[in-house]
Amino acid sequence: MIWNLGFGWLVMMIGCVTILAFILAMALDALMGREGFGPVGNAFVLTGSFFLSIFLFNTFGYNLSDMKWGAGAGVLGAFVGITSLALLKGLLNRW
Repeated sequence: MIWNLGFGWLVMMIGCVTILAFILAMALDALMGREGFGPVGNAFVLTGSFFLSIFLFNTFGYNLSDMKWGAGAGVLGAFVGITSLALLKGLLNRW
């Protein structure tokens, strides 16, 4: 899915995902407080997890040419990423 995009569309996709991730990261920072990574850290985790999950879904052979499946896979990966890293941070703080 990402491999077939031109440079302009790829930049717009990264920009849109980053902006939406930062808005969500500010809300998550208010909810998670010290358990999170701050608004910018949460945005980096969400954006990186979004694109990593799309890459992994494509690597494992899933066809994400339809935008709703690609967005769904990305959002799923973003929430799995923020949840797993917050859980890891919480476990390391207790240990």
